[in-house]
Amino acid sequence: MQDADKVFLEYIVKALVDNPNDVKIDRTVDEMGVLISLTVNPADMGKIIGRMGNTAKAIRTLLRIIGMKNNARVNLKINEPEGSIRPERSEISPNSLKTVDQAMEDLKGI
Repeated sequence: MQDADKVFLEYIVKALVDNPNDVKIDRTVDEMGVLISLTVNPADMGKIIGRMGNTAKAIRTLLRIIGMKNNARVNLKINEPEGSIRPERSEISPNSLKTVDQAMEDLKGI
């Protein structure tokens, strides 16, 4: 069963999200291995990514295990919804970053 990874991903993702009808999964195979692209409703992105990306990491790990079982390298790409804005590193001001000592001093004032 070559599409076991896609079937597995669809099952997991549809169980996690509130809008299972909006889940779209594309699977492509090339010389690098298998690439699975996942698109979900923008409202469900947080559920797929999880805190600090832990849910996405877990899903990727399980997909790699399924891939190893089928002698394939499986990668997951989670497509960002249209209109989403991710701050660039250049937008983060160096003045807004504090050392641990500075943060501790700020806390002493509370």
